[in-house]
Amino acid sequence: MDDNQVCFSAHPQGEPQKCDGDRDLVEQGKAVETFGGKVFVRWDAEAAVTAFAPVAYFLEFLKANGLWQQWVQDCPLRYGSPNAPPKADILGTILLSVLAGHKRYAHVTTIRSDGVLPGLLGMKRVRSEDAVRRAFLKGEAAEYAQWLHTHLERNYEELLKEPWILDMDGTVKPLYGQQEQAVRGYNPTKHGRPSHVYQTYFIAAIRMVLDVEVQAGNQTASLYAQPGLWTWLDRRPQEQWPKLVRGDIGWGTEAMMAECEKRGLRYLFKIRQTTKVQRHIAGLFGREDWASAGVGWQGLSSELQLSGWNRKRRVVVLRRPMREAVATAAAGPANGQAELFGSMEVLRAGELYEYAVLVTALEEDVLGVAQLYRDRAEAENVFDELKNQWGWAGFTTQDHQRCQILARIVALTYNWWSLFTRLAIPNRHTEATTSRPLLLHGIGRQTTHANQTTLTITSNHAQAPLAVILLLLFREPLCPRPTPDQKKNEGNTCAQQGHGSRLRSLSISLRDVEIRTFSYVGRIFGVAPLTGVVVHINVSRSVVAHAINRIAESVRSEMGVRAKQKVIVATECSGGQKAQDVYSIPTA
Repeated sequence: MDDNQVCFSAHPQGEPQKCDGDRDLVEQGKAVETFGGKVFVRWDAEAAVTAFAPVAYFLEFLKANGLWQQWVQDCPLRYGSPNAPPKADILGTILLSVLAGHKRYAHVTTIRSDGVLPGLLGMKRVRSEDAVRRAFLKGEAAEYAQWLHTHLERNYEELLKEPWILDMDGTVKPLYGQQEQAVRGYNPTKHGRPSHVYQTYFIAAIRMVLDVEVQAGNQTASLYAQPGLWTWLDRRPQEQWPKLVRGDIGWGTEAMMAECEKRGLRYLFKIRQTTKVQRHIAGLFGREDWASAGVGWQGLSSELQLSGWNRKRRVVVLRRPMREAVATAAAGPANGQAELFGSMEVLRAGELYEYAVLVTALEEDVLGVAQLYRDRAEAENVFDELKNQWGWAGFTTQDHQRCQILARIVALTYNWWSLFTRLAIPNRHTEATTSRPLLLHGIGRQTTHANQTTLTITSNHAQAPLAVILLLLFREPLCPRPTPDQKKNEGNTCAQQGHGSRLRSLSISLRDVEIRTFSYVGRIFGVAPLTGVVVHINVSRSVVAHAINRIAESVRSEMGVRAKQKVIVATECSGGQKAQDVYSIPTA
């Protein structure tokens, strides 16, 4: 035999060793000691899981109304390289990041490995923070502005045909770099810090953002926001104009009021207490006809013409007593004469008042005017939510154009989410700090079998059964499944209507419950809703309880847990009386 030859066994003895996963974990040091004992940890980077599984319902809402598809299609973003990412990937990454509550481009990294949501949005994958940051670096600002204006208006176009109030205000965004138009101006929180100003217009009460303009930090005055406001208003038909224009002390100027009067718009503003305004207040000290203005305030209606005004206007002077301790400390001279300290009055009895002066074109009484201005405080809540919960305080770049684009994209996403949550919780606005954990957060595992994809959702929220009921309630009544004949007929009807949406009253009977609500009607079958206002149930309480229990039957199989959820249902009886019942809904 040749010594150079090597012999191999044709039949090796024994069987190959089987892989022992747990033993491998122990050998690799992946056993973690906890207070509950030893736990083996296994990481799976390829699993199709997501931390925001309930967002699938929100994506269905966008798809049913054609909001997402049209937004991506109209985007003027263009790439020259064949290796560039699709527009849907860039816009989808921004959408998912804003929904998750991110405030910085760097936060996009936390959703890069999501194995479910990119597929649900029709994306290839979540793009990097650098790809998103550089996306809008080139291109014409006018094209991007027209694109975002069009889709912002699509959210509220039909709502403007109903009576509504326009709220205007600005908020300061402090900056910490070398950003374009970052200059020093009025900054109540970071004195002397360069900033941007977000001049914003809202639909009062329902918290819909009409538009936002990002301006230099020294342009906080309403004078800089008025051209954009009048441009926005003048391109709309008069039947969509607001019934009232409302603003704080920065908007009570001659230029603003003159433009409102020129267009026949009623207005309500607070004015500064200049020397002449203080003299006008002093002339009312001895009056005994102060009327109640609510919440501890008293008011008087009078007329006033300041030196910069071209005519006399109605002013409503409001006052309320200061706290007793403050009044005692500021009592001042004991000669019994009334004195005016800025906006405070000291009377003979030592009672101290603070004052506020409103100028208005309204004809309502003092109580009505005062209450309308108090309602304006809701605009501050919108700013608080958008800055602290939706990323208006972040997504900053060195150039102004991208700051403006991202501000409007955040506002658009905020409007979409507000409409979606209104369908699930129609009786009130739910801020993101509450709605995200309930309707967005949830672990999801996606599986595919027999060409059918299933998304299994597990929520850690204590009110998870209620979340399921809310999502089913908003989907089932307003998105019925039509028959093939109905699809054909309604499809033809929608084709005749074109791409626009219209506002109409839906009357849908589901599980013996007749629900009437005003909704946007999209192009899908003519019944896909875009927004819902208050839902009134015109049936007996027993029928409502029966319908909710019917819905709970479908919830039971999906939740797989033993729980009871109390649901408050507002019913409107035939006699016009409203009542609230609490039903205990079994889910197992």
